[in-house]
Amino acid sequence: MSGFQVFNRTTGDCFACQEGQSVLKAIEQRGLKCVPVGCRGGGCGFCKIRVLEGHFECGKMSKRYAPPEAVEKGEVLACRIYPRTDLMIECMPQPAAPLAEQTKTKP
Repeated sequence: MSGFQVFNRTTGDCFACQEGQSVLKAIEQRGLKCVPVGCRGGGCGFCKIRVLEGHFECGKMSKRYAPPEAVEKGEVLACRIYPRTDLMIECMPQPAAPLAEQTKTKP
């Protein structure tokens, strides 16, 4: 089974990702903590990354978290991309919860 190298510019980590394996699965197998993990199925948007270099294939992703114009810029969900070449990625910071949610009090 052949694979590809993925370099994470955010952390400096470099790891192997097997052909047909998602980038998130490769991250998890190596115990790396680049992105938060949610549904692992492309629906929650937690594992958003930016691909800076390289080519990949996309699985189905929520258009809410990965609209076509973002995907064209390399902003994708790590759980649903599969390298076709070596990649350079960077982790994207998660937006903070709206202030209204942070200050809610229970009745």
